[in-house]
Amino acid sequence: MDLTRVPHESLPSIRAYGGGGFRIAGAHYTSAVLVHPGGICPLGLVDMVGFGAAFAREIADLAPRPDLLLVGTGETIEPLADDALGVLRAAAIAVETMATGPACRTFNVLLGEGRRVAAVLFPVA
Repeated sequence: MDLTRVPHESLPSIRAYGGGGFRIAGAHYTSAVLVHPGGICPLGLVDMVGFGAAFAREIADLAPRPDLLLVGTGETIEPLADDALGVLRAAAIAVETMATGPACRTFNVLLGEGRRVAAVLFPVA
């Protein structure tokens, strides 16, 4: 799906998703990614199993720390591991888990509103 409206060209908005990858801020990614106002990080994660407490601590250490983390789990919604959720809650980061498409669209809207948001996104076919 192509997301044609982009709120701010200087921020890492998600331009398109699908086909096993993402187009974000002019680059193409074919794996899971972490997207936040400070940049885009390709991840070594292939599914939600790798998203544990250690990975959540890395998100909690982002500067600036996000107020909200969107987790796009692919085509279907999968729960976040309890240990990861505990780390994020302790860091006062709200978490919303949803399918990747809605997560991409929500990220762009919140980014355009100037919200401190980050997203972990798993690709969809």
